[in-house]
Order: sequence, then C-alpha cells, then structure tokens
Amino acid sequence: MDVDRQDAPVAKKPRNKQRVLMLSSRGINHRMRHLMNDLEALLPHVKKDSKLDSKNHLNLLPELADLNNCNNTLYFEARRHEDLYLWAAKTPNGPSIKMHVQNIHTMDELKMTGNCLKGSRGILSFSKEFDETEWGKLTKEVFTHIFGVPPQARKAKPFIDHVLTFSILDNKIWFRNFQIVEKDPLQPNGPPQTSLVEIGPRFVLTPIRIFEGAFNGATVYSNPEFVTPTAVRSALRREKGDKYGHRKHAQAERGLRKDRRKLGENELAVSKVFA
Repeated sequence: MDVDRQDAPVAKKPRNKQRVLMLSSRGINHRMRHLMNDLEALLPHVKKDSKLDSKNHLNLLPELADLNNCNNTLYFEARRHEDLYLWAAKTPNGPSIKMHVQNIHTMDELKMTGNCLKGSRGILSFSKEFDETEWGKLTKEVFTHIFGVPPQARKAKPFIDHVLTFSILDNKIWFRNFQIVEKDPLQPNGPPQTSLVEIGPRFVLTPIRIFEGAFNGATVYSNPEFVTPTAVRSALRREKGDKYGHRKHAQAERGLRKDRRKLGENELAVSKVFA
C-alpha cells in the first residue's frame, strides 16, 4: 500500500505565468511617460520595450509580445501629443480593450504620504459593478491577468503591502493605489489598526471598444456614450465661434437701430432759413 501511494502521480499546481509587454507610440509627453514609469514600478512582471514607430501597424504587437515571451500587452497610444489611449490585450488570441485615459496624476505629482516596497505584489480590488455587465466581467478578467503579479515573477518580492482598486462610476473605470497600513502612525505602540493610505498614481479609463482578437477582430462591445476628445474640442471652438458671430450680429443690429433713429433735415432750421 505504501509503495502504491509513493508511486501515485502528484497533481501539479498550475503556475501563473503572466508576463506583460509595455510600450508606447511616438509622440507621448512627459506626463504620459511618467505614468508608464509608475506602472512599471508597480508591476514587477512587466517587460518594457522601445516605442512603436507606426500607429497603423498594430498587428506587429502580438509578434513583439511573442518575441519577448509575454502573453499580455499594455500599449499606450498618443494622439496629437495630448490625447492618450490605452490598449490592454491578451496576446496572441485576444481579446483586446481600447480605452481613453483621462485625469492622469503621477506619483511625483500627487506627493501622497503612502509608500510601498518596490516589486511587492498587490491585492486587486474590483467594485461590484464589474459583475453587473458583460463587458465589465471581460474587463475584470483581462485586468486580473495584467495587473495580478504572479508569485513566481523574477523581480517580485514576497510581500503584499498595497491594494490596486478598480471602480466603475459613470461608465468609467477609476484606478487608485493604496498602501495597507497595519498600525496607526500617530500611535505606533497602540493596538493594530488596519487602514489605507493612497500612494498613486491615479487615472480614469473610458472604455471605447472591445475586440475579439489581439488589436483586431470583430467588435464585442462598443461604448455608445463615448465622445472623442477631438469632437469635444471642435464643439468648444464652434461655441466660441458662435459667440463671436452673435456679437458681430448684435453690433450690426445696433448700427441699424442708430440709423433708423436719426431725424431728417428740419426745413425751419437756422441754416435753412438764413441761407
């Protein structure tokens, strides 16, 4: 019996082999670059690559991920040096999510009091709204693969001292990073009291489309409420142009009213009588 037990195959525990390729397009500004550096510091299983020259050849990204032995990709796409789009994709088979990044605040800019060990693993916290929609469930699964640091990662430390929170509000995904504080800093010798202190960075993601494949394929979800930042700027310029047009129209009407109020020549005027 003992021999049979020793010869019995032992079921191996599945290993979490998630690696993330992070890269950007040409044209990113300093704020976008600092956000990428902050995310790279938070995720020890990230492999950073050089910038992608062309924005029209996204089909090269799965090949780059395969060359770097990565099965996830975070691609930051900059437009007009002011608009930032984030692609989160599972390579090589998909799915991929395209999101618009807004309200970027980096660690250096926030100057928060929180801190965590570089390379430590973080707890992922998702709000209950992710389970209420189909696109939320898919986004939650993709984010779990990308932001969940595997314990066997080469640069990972065996500590868990911060929480990455993802919350859905107004159909936007709000990202926050908090430190887990087990003691009150005002009472270091007091009883243990767990609290959260924000570290940074923070940003807001607006989902645009979810594709079936990696950076291509059929559209699984499309956000009908999304308005491009170019359209927003165009509407603001049009509104300013309308204000200018209304002002010039009012000036023209005022001139016409002045002309109508002018009195005609008086025949009994002194200049007429004694001419």
